[in-house]
This record gives sequence, structure tokens and C-alpha cells, in this order.
Amino acid sequence: MVLPPAILLIGPTASGKTALAFELATRFPCDIISIDSAQVFRDMNVGTAKPAAAMLARFPHRLIDLITPEERYSAAAFRSDALREMAEIAAAGRIPLLVGGTMLYVKALRQGLADLPQADAALRAEIDAEAAARGWPALHAELARLDPETAARLKPNDAQRIQRAVEVLRLSGRTLGSFFAEQQAGTPPFRILTLALVPEDRSALHRRIEQRFDAMLNAGLVEEVLMLREKYRLDGGLPSMRCVGYRQVWDMLEGTLPRAELRDRGVFATRQFAKRQLTWLKSMDELQVIDPLAVDATASALTAVAAHLGK
Repeated sequence: MVLPPAILLIGPTASGKTALAFELATRFPCDIISIDSAQVFRDMNVGTAKPAAAMLARFPHRLIDLITPEERYSAAAFRSDALREMAEIAAAGRIPLLVGGTMLYVKALRQGLADLPQADAALRAEIDAEAAARGWPALHAELARLDPETAARLKPNDAQRIQRAVEVLRLSGRTLGSFFAEQQAGTPPFRILTLALVPEDRSALHRRIEQRFDAMLNAGLVEEVLMLREKYRLDGGLPSMRCVGYRQVWDMLEGTLPRAELRDRGVFATRQFAKRQLTWLKSMDELQVIDPLAVDATASALTAVAAHLGK
């Protein structure tokens, strides 16, 4: 059976994914699906760099504006929703074009998800209490005895990951690795071309990030967060308010970040986010890497897509 084609266009923030997606959707019969964990939130437009209304009218995006900033969305929900949208697009004789930079979502889509036990708040509190008394390195040592494979990947003070690994062990009596070995059949029923935008000149990417964050501030990022705080019941721990940019504005409004430091903190956080995205990309295989800063970047992408589609 010949599988239908699909295209993934991924890369770090400010690498030019949206502009290239519009070019591809102009040249080929593509429908766009967002791979962005921030753009799922309604009323969060400035800080998530959602395309303007006129561009969305011309190039509709699926999987944006799904939930309120009070709600939560998961990689598992994304995978289910994305596969449904891909099937619908393919059934209409068009090509799914998935665009974004939430690499956990990309991994979930391409490889599937391990069916891990649900988080247990009481057990997590117990583990945190142990860590407070004994230190995370002691819990890391315990993990090394029971799940050496996972412990070897973690630093002794990596509190969040050690907590989850110990929690899974105590809930199920099984290691994380055993769950990953049973990971759901990962590959979607599509012939997927994955284009990865990876800038060779990181300083140029950093300049783009600065310009983009300045543009967000000028477009009303602070005012947007003020509106969100009035419209919804929010707190700083919600995923929506932990998005890069929103977190820094939230801290400023709460008085824990001086207004004079907002711009620099936001730029630094966005750079760190881009660095994590690039680290994810390095771990992925079957990528067609394009330098978005190269003069022939668009031509290279168009050629790759045409070849994938047999044009």
C-alpha cells in the first residue's frame, strides 16, 4: 500500500518556519497543522506569534485556539488530534503540512508515547519530603540501584526527572525503560518528509530572537497578559503562563521581576528555549536539514517537497 505524503516543518523559534510554511502552502496543495504548545491557547496571540488574522484567513491553521489559558493540553492529546487532522486532510486529497517547534509533540507524533502511570500527587509530595530531608543525590542513588539505566541519564540534582522516575518505580514496580520498550507503535500511516530549519550562524538567530521579542513588546505583550489576568482565573503555575515571554511578564506584574529587566530576561529565556529546541533536533534522525539563513533556503525546501511529492 502506498502511504499518503505529509510534511513536517520544524525548527527553533524565530527560524522562519511560518514564512516558509506559507510559501509551501502557496506552491503545493497543503493544509497547515500547528505543532505549537503555546498557540493552542485562545486569546494568547502576541506572545505566541500567531499569524495575523488576514494570513490565517488565507492559510487556515488547525490545532490553534483549542483551549482557554486556564486549561491544559498534552503531547498525547496533540498526537491524537494531529493524526485525526492528518487523516481528514489526506482524505480530501490534500497534503498535511505540520509546522512548529514543540519538539515533544514532534517526538510523540513520529514515535508514539509510552503508557506511563498517571502522576500521583500524594506520592510526589512524599518524594519531595524525602528529597528535602535527604537531598536529591540520595534519591538519585536509590534510583541507580533500582533503575540504573535511567539514573545514568540523569544528573544527581535533576529534581524533576528523578522525582518522576522514582514515582513510576513506586507506582508500578517497573522502570521507565520498560515502559518505553513497550511504546505505542510510533510511525503514523504517512510518508513523512521532515524539514528541519537549523541556522548555522547562531548569533544571527540570536539577533532575530531579540528583534522578535522587541516586536512582541511593541505589539502589546504586557497588555495582553493584563487582559488575560482579567478575563481568566490564572496563576503562575499554569502551562499557559509558563510559556516563554508570558512567564517573564507575569513575574513583572507580580513584582518579582523589575520592569527594567523584562526585555533582557525575555530575550535570554527565548535564547535558552531555542537552544533546547536545537538540542532536540540533534537527537532526531531522518531529517532534511536546511539553513534558513542561506540565500537558497526557500528553493531548497521547495525542491525537497517537490521530490517528496513526485512533482
